[in-house]
Amino acid sequence: MRLIVAIPTTGRPDVVVPTIQDIARQTLLPDLVLVTIARPNDIDAEAVANLPFPVQIIVSPLGLTLQRNAALDLLVPEDVVLFLDDDFVMVADYLLNLKELFTLRPEVVMATGTVLADGIHGPGLSHDDGRRIMSDSPTNIDAAPHQIYNCYGCNMAVRAAPVIQYSIRFDDRMKLYAWLEDVDFSRLMAAHGQIVKSPALRGVHLGTKTGRTSGLRIGYVQVANPLYLVRKGTMSRTRAMNIMLRNIASNLVKSLRPEAEIDRRGRLWGNISALGDLVRGRIAPEGVLKFK
Repeated sequence: MRLIVAIPTTGRPDVVVPTIQDIARQTLLPDLVLVTIARPNDIDAEAVANLPFPVQIIVSPLGLTLQRNAALDLLVPEDVVLFLDDDFVMVADYLLNLKELFTLRPEVVMATGTVLADGIHGPGLSHDDGRRIMSDSPTNIDAAPHQIYNCYGCNMAVRAAPVIQYSIRFDDRMKLYAWLEDVDFSRLMAAHGQIVKSPALRGVHLGTKTGRTSGLRIGYVQVANPLYLVRKGTMSRTRAMNIMLRNIASNLVKSLRPEAEIDRRGRLWGNISALGDLVRGRIAPEGVLKFK
């Protein structure tokens, strides 16, 4: 088994470099770190050149799903690949516990960890904040993994064998802000084994705000993507409606007094634009491309 860490990134070299460097703290080092970029200036290659594990940088077309697929294209059946957001940092025993999980549980095809703190819900966290939070977390976690509906995209590990055998890929129609692509991929993989969450896999999602997608685009996909997955068959109508209504209501209420770090009014206008496309019968994930 090769244990590979794959990190797609674009426009955030100051974020991704310390994330990669932090992997050197792992008690079990990865066999390879794959960094998928869209532009040469997405990463300082020299800053990650002398780490105690190999780092391979590959260039892909822009888009989270496309960049993840570029990593999947390099796998062999024995591999396990851990997809990390470029602002996710791991407790030091994460990779050790991950390898043990996939070795002892051959029925598991995807796994995600426990997020100790998620900066996405606020102004974001620094790498120092992440390390402090992890240092305060308990050790010797021995609770068993449990089955879940889908993995959380900021940290999700995938067994390569079914990916290769059944040609499973992230949906490249969900471009730029590929929201819910983790749900879609998880449900495709669920046909071939268990999807689990493990308390022993712990980390912090910093939720760094630099280089993020506009509020208009986020608001549009909050409506377009759930409806697309219903048509595709990887999300139930009830679940999609709950997700859409919750986000629209949140954007509507919070647009009156928006958070400094979230473009609530942009998201609301994106929601309205998507509903307009729905009425006109032309809603699709690609509709997000109309926003500059």
